[in-house]
Amino acid sequence: MKYVITWTPRAGGSALDNEASSFRFLELMRNWTPSPDSTFHQFVLRVDGDGGFAIVESNNESTVASTLYKFSPHFRYTVYPVVDFEEGRRIADEAEAFHKSIK
Repeated sequence: MKYVITWTPRAGGSALDNEASSFRFLELMRNWTPSPDSTFHQFVLRVDGDGGFAIVESNNESTVASTLYKFSPHFRYTVYPVVDFEEGRRIADEAEAFHKSIK
């Protein structure tokens, strides 16, 4: 399964608190490695500095959850399960055929 994951910082303290949280996150990231049963295809950051996006592939949703939990004190997440465009188009074609078959 592929996921698009978005994140935004959990800001809430003073500017100094938020800065310390950012530095702590960077320290955690330097020491983190993805699980072998997940592939992180892409990490991108928003140019406004307010979060980012990742394309992740894993057959184990617990692995995805485990990764997000590790960083949840720093970020809010939204996780979207997705399919590749061609697969989605095939599914849409099947749905269209189903609808047309019902008179």
